[in-house]
Amino acid sequence: MKLQETAVLFAVLSSKPEKGEEPLKELEALCDTAGVLVKGHLLQVRRNPVGASYLGKGKVLELKELIEEREATLAICDAELSPVQGRNLERALGVRIVDRSELILAIFADHAQTKQARLQVELARRQYELPRLKRMWTHLHRERGGTGTMGGMGEKQIEVDRRLMKGQISTLKKRLKEIEKRRAREVRSRGKQFRVSLVGYTNAGKSSLMNRLTGAGVLAEDQLFATLDTRTRRWDLGEGREVLLSDTVGFIRKIPHHLVASFHATLSEALEADLLLVVADASDPDVELKLDSVHDVLESIGAGAKDQILVFNKMDLLKTRQHLPLLKGPHPRAIPVSAYNGEGLDELSKKVRSAADAFSKDLWIEIPYEEGQLLALLREKATVLEEKFENQGVRMKVRISPALMATIESRGVRRLPA
Repeated sequence: MKLQETAVLFAVLSSKPEKGEEPLKELEALCDTAGVLVKGHLLQVRRNPVGASYLGKGKVLELKELIEEREATLAICDAELSPVQGRNLERALGVRIVDRSELILAIFADHAQTKQARLQVELARRQYELPRLKRMWTHLHRERGGTGTMGGMGEKQIEVDRRLMKGQISTLKKRLKEIEKRRAREVRSRGKQFRVSLVGYTNAGKSSLMNRLTGAGVLAEDQLFATLDTRTRRWDLGEGREVLLSDTVGFIRKIPHHLVASFHATLSEALEADLLLVVADASDPDVELKLDSVHDVLESIGAGAKDQILVFNKMDLLKTRQHLPLLKGPHPRAIPVSAYNGEGLDELSKKVRSAADAFSKDLWIEIPYEEGQLLALLREKATVLEEKFENQGVRMKVRISPALMATIESRGVRRLPA
């Protein structure tokens, strides 16, 4: 979207907002991320949106007057509009209509860095546009100043474009499938090392937390969807324990279903993880609602039953700790942390270390004295529980991950009876 574009935001609510509630706050944040200046809001309270125009007739006129008064170039809806609703609203209002899904797609397109992310965004965009081709051709027809004859030709061209777009969607799906297979091979190549994934609402501070824990250098900005691409780094938990930590794309309320489907390969990191760190912004007044959204997305991708640790991030932004007991009340096991100043990170590492230890096995092994490098590796990467110096070598009881055990067995080290 162009930086100079301005917009009026609108939505239909099923009930009157509570005092102090800001129903369009998140949509405004999305606009800010997209570089769109918000010049006004309009809300309508009704049980269901109007099938043909989303808003009632009176509200459509009111919205038109507000757009003209504020000289807005866009009207942005906090819902996904049907093709008919979008077309009818554009005719009535005389400006371009953008719905929530289209706005999020535009942001994702701007932020996609890797080949995989760009393909995923392109697939989601094509799937979104396919049922809306007629509306897109209406824009083109106006720009060309076409006549009725041109419109007839356009109808034929729409069918050609529809076939072309279906072919593009099929090609994109195949290319993404290849990437998913390659990613699955990469995951298998990591062996059975304990895997942890950061998940959470967008802008909860997942990337900042990953940088603090691993020194990953992941882009971390104070805006929605600052990063779309999964990054995996080694996280040293101390006491000889190390795990793989992955950052994932941020979730959001009413996320477009095309995006959930397209980002399957990225979200699969959460599916493959042994443990999820659900990161929430402790300073956000809507933290409980956003946690509900995160759990909804986890359920939708089949990761709802994964072991989880709730992490309340951004504790440094709390003006007072008085409401922390209320925050932790429904979540007594949650860990308060700050990626900014390091608060609570030792406790988090300890909790994850316990989970990783449960994943590991306690074994007796014998290391020949001449294998000094292996002894050093075990003391660094495993937990040595007992150690005895025998004639042939060092007999050790270790708490060890399956991946590390496979490494030392490949060097000829054998397990001993318990």
